Amino acid sequence: MSAAAASVSLSQPALTQGLHKLERQLEAQLFERDPSGTQPTEAGSILASRAGAAFSALAEAARGGRRVFAKPEQLMTSTQLHATLALADAGSFAGAAVATGISQPAIHRAVRDLEQICGMRIADRQGRGVVLTAAGRRIVRGIRLASAEIAAGIADVSISPDRAIRITIGAMPLCRALVLPHAIAAFVSAAPHAALDIVEGSWRELVEPLREGRIDLMIGALRPAPLPGLEQRPLFDDHLAVVGRAGHPLAYVATPTTDQLRQFGWIVGQPGTPLRSHWEALFSGHPPPPTPVECGSVMVIRGVLAASDLLTLLSPDQVALETDSQVLTLIGQPGSPATRTIGITTRTGWRPTGAQERLITLIEHAARETRLRQIE
Repeated sequence: MSAAAASVSLSQPALTQGLHKLERQLEAQLFERDPSGTQPTEAGSILASRAGAAFSALAEAARGGRRVFAKPEQLMTSTQLHATLALADAGSFAGAAVATGISQPAIHRAVRDLEQICGMRIADRQGRGVVLTAAGRRIVRGIRLASAEIAAGIADVSISPDRAIRITIGAMPLCRALVLPHAIAAFVSAAPHAALDIVEGSWRELVEPLREGRIDLMIGALRPAPLPGLEQRPLFDDHLAVVGRAGHPLAYVATPTTDQLRQFGWIVGQPGTPLRSHWEALFSGHPPPPTPVECGSVMVIRGVLAASDLLTLLSPDQVALETDSQVLTLIGQPGSPATRTIGITTRTGWRPTGAQERLITLIEHAARETRLRQIE
């Protein structure tokens, strides 16, 4: 204990008091103490590892600034980090003050102090607000990642059943239909105190929140090659299908030809989206059919299809309820137009908590079960 106190420039009583307070807050014993010294418990080792990862994230974020201090990450205070995150989210010192309940001068001082520690400018004034510099965006990302590590450590060492487990999932359109709902239902039934935040969006909308630590994992169509700093875990191959209303003129054609498909208007995704690319490939070498509707909302698409002779390209998962109730139908056989790999995307080096690992296992199970159900 005395050696630890010296390494962080604290008195031994102050360090001891701080550790006791942390144990009371976590309701977990972090160290075994005896006359021969102090040894970490399993919980202590877990939390120390997470804390080390948090400091590493802050150190990486501060890299590139003027070397005012040898280890700036060890000088940052929670107030400075909290104020900087609030400024980034609010876009102004006044907004950050309102969001945190801290006075505007105190927010300003905390951010400027962090700038001095890191040797870099975090934000510049722009009109009535502020805009983060490139260095500021890097600092904010480091703070979010550090915060995620500490939250994961708290979740892993907590023994209190009343402590809420919070997991944030980025959900792309396909997974919202069957796989994710099945996994979530199984997860919350076993963990009634869990709090799952589902953030809906496209890959482009979700990838930066994932890299910044605001999202724990993302599920949906995988990219051909992941971005640096991201890892992809395949779940299954999704075979796209042409979809139309029940009773559509092509509903009774076993294998519609390209010319037959071109006789009807189509609902397509925005240019540059994977579904739009698959649709373009479907009519490659042929004049494309009319596309009176461009839409990325599956809910809107399903409604328009049911009331018209328009066609679209979707996963059978996304219209499973409508096809089961005979509102919509698959035109031809799924698999002929295109195939997408569906999976989970996480940050490189991300270490899931026990609860996050259980959720991933349930997602994998739900993916297998929904594929078997389709085969049956």
